[in-house]
Amino acid sequence: MAEPQIAYAQDEHGRPFIVVREQGKKTRAQGIQALKNHISAAKSVAQIVRTSLGPRGLDKILISPDGDIQVTNDGATIMQNMELENQIAKLMVQLSASQDSEIGDGTTGVVVLAGALLEHSEALLDRGIHPIRIADGFERACQVAVSALEKVADKVDFGKSKGEQVELLKTAKTSLGSKIVSKAGDLFANIAVDAVLSVADLDRRDVDFELIKVDGKSGGSLEDTALVKGVVVDKDFSHPQMPREVRNAKIAILTCPFEPPRPKTKHKLDITSVEEYKKLQEYEKTTFEDMIKRVKDCGANLVICQWGFDDEANHLLLQHDLPAVRWVGGPEIELIAIATNGRIVPRFEDLSPEKLGTAGLVKEVGFGTTRDRMLVIEECANPRAVTVFVRGSNKMIIDEAKRALHDAICVVRNLVVDNRVVYGGGAAEIVASVAVAKAADEIATIEQYAMRAFASALDAIPLALAENSGYAPIETLAEAKASQINTNDPRIGIDCMGSGITNMREARVFDPLVSKRQQLLLATQLVRAVLKIDDVIEQHNVE
Repeated sequence: MAEPQIAYAQDEHGRPFIVVREQGKKTRAQGIQALKNHISAAKSVAQIVRTSLGPRGLDKILISPDGDIQVTNDGATIMQNMELENQIAKLMVQLSASQDSEIGDGTTGVVVLAGALLEHSEALLDRGIHPIRIADGFERACQVAVSALEKVADKVDFGKSKGEQVELLKTAKTSLGSKIVSKAGDLFANIAVDAVLSVADLDRRDVDFELIKVDGKSGGSLEDTALVKGVVVDKDFSHPQMPREVRNAKIAILTCPFEPPRPKTKHKLDITSVEEYKKLQEYEKTTFEDMIKRVKDCGANLVICQWGFDDEANHLLLQHDLPAVRWVGGPEIELIAIATNGRIVPRFEDLSPEKLGTAGLVKEVGFGTTRDRMLVIEECANPRAVTVFVRGSNKMIIDEAKRALHDAICVVRNLVVDNRVVYGGGAAEIVASVAVAKAADEIATIEQYAMRAFASALDAIPLALAENSGYAPIETLAEAKASQINTNDPRIGIDCMGSGITNMREARVFDPLVSKRQQLLLATQLVRAVLKIDDVIEQHNVE
């Protein structure tokens, strides 16, 4: 008996079609298994940034799809540039972004802490404790930890004079210790403190970040970085024969172009003879001269224009001894207006002497053998606007220096808002860990297990610091913790740059209290959110 023939659907080359049934077998993770999947994803992200913690932490090299390279150990930057598929991993990215926007520093620490909390909560889940009871215990422990830090926090007094800035400089330098720019840490700490105090309102305890501009130019070394009491604009004078320096500048800040007005109609103008062309040329020249006359009549001796102007207008400006800068961007125009106490003028008809900005010196600065030039506006009418001008050997160094400077400026800003500090090197976390473990012993309910787990998770920060510094992590942590308890000294921490444990006040390692408090609160909130998710709605195909 002949075997039955099987017919295959074939394409034009005789190859069989592979038919896949849609809506095939699918699976959903639910309950404890879903929670464990979330925790696993968060732990893997925390493990990546863990090695970047502390002054001896390692940098990461980030390569974009376009091949651009970033070398950084800034937690928020690393997290934002990682391509993550898992939703909980993306929550960790948002966690570090929240810390960055609120505080500016501590972006690596908050991710490591959240990862440690989730890791310890996994062991509690295995013991059969309900996720909500774990979350409640963590929140209770967080309150204990925050109040413990507030008790041991020291106040730092500071003022605008150099002698009163010592504590601010120490704190700024602590934040720069883990960055590429640490070799120029003293210079950058001074710049950060000077920049913040230049724009700070100490009576209202407020810092307007809009008045601090950070700009950079490759070439030179990090030590060439300087704080300019004024504005630096990446432009030069519009004509090469214009003067390179203007003293006692009266600046007309224009958002209208140097060109004849265009009628807003759909009609076109046909020129059929030489005479008509000459008339048009004469009209254009008359219009330019009228514009220049209006600027000169109001007393301006420098024009800064948001738009460009052609060679005809440029030549006339030179003839009338009126230096000009063109194509200055909107944010820079606004900063120049704030710094010089000038008004942005949208029409030439609106120009008047009281709308002019004033500056003691406007000069064009060159950079060695390159053609790069920049405009520096100094001795401004409003001394509160400042620019940090970063130099470095290449773009990668400058970008990392800008990120480091942002962190240092934020740290100083935090101290202006709240001048309490705790001590770094894991000292603050050990204080909180000891306080939480002690509070857990006094609680009769099941939350005590979650609180002990919280205390163990807090040890992850000093453990990582010791590990990244090449010490035996568990021995060093045990020694630091025992030393704190025996001497009742909350300043004992891990000296990453020295040999083991030391008094962090003497080592001059400070952290703003607001930064540590925010780390604890944000990490606890994220962990609570993760523990409440027990079902993954997105479905995944399986073989």
